[in-house]
Amino acid sequence: MYRKLDIYKTIETIDRLKLRIEDRFPDSGLSKVCGELNDIAKQSSKTIHFISKPIYWLRIGFGVLILSGLGTLIYSFSRLEISLEKIELVDLVQAAEASVNDIIFIGAAIYFLFRTETLLKRKRALTALHELRTIAHVIDMHQLTKDPKSLNSRGTENSPKRDMANYELSRYLDYCSEMLSLTSKVAALYANDYNDEVVLNTINEIEELTTSLSGKVWQKIMILKSEN
Repeated sequence: MYRKLDIYKTIETIDRLKLRIEDRFPDSGLSKVCGELNDIAKQSSKTIHFISKPIYWLRIGFGVLILSGLGTLIYSFSRLEISLEKIELVDLVQAAEASVNDIIFIGAAIYFLFRTETLLKRKRALTALHELRTIAHVIDMHQLTKDPKSLNSRGTENSPKRDMANYELSRYLDYCSEMLSLTSKVAALYANDYNDEVVLNTINEIEELTTSLSGKVWQKIMILKSEN
C-alpha cells in the first residue's frame, strides 16, 4: 500500500501547493504554472491507466487474425488425402510449404501484436513525459531572475524588478523547488506498473533534470539564509 506513489495523493499535494502560492503571491505567474502542473498530473492519471492495462481492442483484432491462421492451417491438413502408397515428394513439399507459411503468419501476428501495443503505450507515455520536462524548464524560468545577490544592488533600466523582501523571495524559491520535486514525482508515477526501457530512461532523465534545477534554487535559498 505504501510502496507505490499514489497519483491522486500527488494531485492533491499539487493542488494544495497551488493554493499556498496563491495565498502568498495572488495572481502570480508561478501560481498559474502550478495550475498547469496540476492539469498535467490529472491528465497523467488517464495516461497511466491506459499504459498499465492491456489494449483489448488491439488484442482482439490480432486474436482474430491468429485464429484465422490457425483455422486455415487446420483446414489445410484436414483436406490432405495422404496415402503411403501414392504419396509423392511434390505433395509433401507443397503441404510443408503451406504449413510453414501459416506458422510464419501466426508468429508474425503474435510479434506485431506485442510490438504494436508497446509502441502505442510508449508514444502516449513519452508525449506526457515531454510535457513534464517542459514544465520543469518553465518553473526554472520563473526563478532565474530571483537572484538574492541582486536584492541590495543597484539595477539598470532593464533589470528585473526587485520588489520582494528576503522572506518573500525565500518562500518563492521554496515553492519553485517544491514544484520541481512534484514534477519529478509525477514522472515517476509512470514507472509504477510499466517497465518499458525507453520510458524508464526518460523518467530518469526528468528526475536528473529536476534535481539539477532544484539544486540551483537551493543555492539561492542558502544564500538568503546566510544573510539573515
